[in-house]
Amino acid sequence: MASSSGTSSGSGSGSGSYTLLNSGSEEDLQQLMDERKRKRMISNRESAWRSRMRKQKHLDDLMSQLSNLMKENNEILTNMSVTTQNYLNIEAENSILRAQVSELKQRFESLTKITSVLSYNGNINEISNDQIFHESYLVDALIQNEFWNDMYHPIMTADIMQY
Repeated sequence: MASSSGTSSGSGSGSGSYTLLNSGSEEDLQQLMDERKRKRMISNRESAWRSRMRKQKHLDDLMSQLSNLMKENNEILTNMSVTTQNYLNIEAENSILRAQVSELKQRFESLTKITSVLSYNGNINEISNDQIFHESYLVDALIQNEFWNDMYHPIMTADIMQY
């Protein structure tokens, strides 16, 4: 084999040209590998960038969802507070109405007793024990002034109880 020192003459014949071709193809191969490596690096960078963009979009979507859920939660809490306050107001009003019903029932019973005594036509033989009881109740009530206090005592209204 001849050396590649250039002592042989000729135009490309012999093993010197093979070494140059072989050396050239190693350089070409190295360049090809470097080009592939560079393309792979670019591709990896683009892939990493797309991945970061997907993660950022996902994070933005989650933040938006969190914001919407917090807003919805605040609306629910506000509605719940209003509903609770309305419930308490209605409960207070119902309590007042129950007290008024009780007071009106007592007044009605008193008026019923008075009308039964006043409807007595004066015949002592027609008076029953029940009527005598009612008459004595009426007399006692008038003496103690309980009946008149009950009759002219105003029924409490919801407006008074709110203060």
